[in-house]
Amino acid sequence: MASKFQRKPSPGGAGGMGGASSVSSTPSNQPRKRVKRCCRNFVTFMCTQVGVGALIVIYAICGAFAFMHIERQFEDKTAGLVMELRQNCSQQLWSITEEHNIIDRRLWTEATNKVLREYQAQIAGVVKHGYVGRSPEQIWSFPAALMFCLSVITMIGYGNMVPRTPWGKGFTVIYATFGIPLYILYFLNMGRVLARSFKFLYRSLHDCTQEHPRLDRMDALEGGVSLTRKKVIVPSTACLWVIFFYVLTGTVMFANWERWSLLNSFYFCMTSLCKIGFGDFVPGASLTTTADVNAATQKLQEDISADPAELAQLQSVAADQHSKLAINFVYMLLGMGLVAMCRNLMREEVRLKAREMREDAKLCMEDTRLRFVGCCGNPRDAYEDDYY
Repeated sequence: MASKFQRKPSPGGAGGMGGASSVSSTPSNQPRKRVKRCCRNFVTFMCTQVGVGALIVIYAICGAFAFMHIERQFEDKTAGLVMELRQNCSQQLWSITEEHNIIDRRLWTEATNKVLREYQAQIAGVVKHGYVGRSPEQIWSFPAALMFCLSVITMIGYGNMVPRTPWGKGFTVIYATFGIPLYILYFLNMGRVLARSFKFLYRSLHDCTQEHPRLDRMDALEGGVSLTRKKVIVPSTACLWVIFFYVLTGTVMFANWERWSLLNSFYFCMTSLCKIGFGDFVPGASLTTTADVNAATQKLQEDISADPAELAQLQSVAADQHSKLAINFVYMLLGMGLVAMCRNLMREEVRLKAREMREDAKLCMEDTRLRFVGCCGNPRDAYEDDYY
């Protein structure tokens, strides 16, 4: 009876279709799994120290090119306004000279001072609205744009150059929204790595200064005694010395490249690493850009008396700016990492000191209680003696 109702499997039945679908689905899923695996590995690498450092460098470079493309399209009309104000002032001074120079010197002085005060007030108003005496191509050079991106994501905010176009302002908001969390991730990871490396170096130097630490460990192993390694805490003075020598290196470097005084260079390094960022000194502002070379070339073509050696000097200096730019950028990023390292190491020492202070406070309170009981006695014991 069972064989009567048993259905014979057909070659094109459900079993065959299921086997075919399982066989055909395996090759189609392999590219998807491979893409998922690659994306997972890429995200894992980007979360490492090397990946975060590379990502923040690429992010800053891409932002610099984007700001250069956006802000160079700004039409600066203040240059023509300043030229018109200068011509009007010179014309008024000439008219006053013709009118009062021979007749009355006092009236001429008063009239010229009045014109000059008006001219100063007008120029101050133009400068307040963003006039710096340079074209957008000269302002938004690659070094300046890169330092602007670095000041945005590190929250320093020098303020020496700002976006003028609506697209530039909107892009700054979006750029800071994604760049600041990326910098915080870099700050934490780099501080952890540098703190671990510096602690290992300090522990190695500390073991070298001890008297025969290796022989003591060998004797303990031969005697069957487990020797626990003493925990070494990096003192805060060592962190401060590291920061001091790093700032001193930057002081000499920026004073040489940016033509600053040693005091101004030291002032810039300290305010930048402390994230104050006044903006009165910013690296890259004095670097020779392509726009400067083009302006010198045009001047040489128009003016016969111009010196060709000046153009050759500008071209040689501009060719050397890329290495200086890279070193400036790495100096700032590494300096932020050193600040994070000192923060981690000093936090560990502060925790240890706080734990020791808490233990000392407990011992002090216990000693005070025992001394108080020893001097005054226990009131409960006195009551029990009177009762009996």
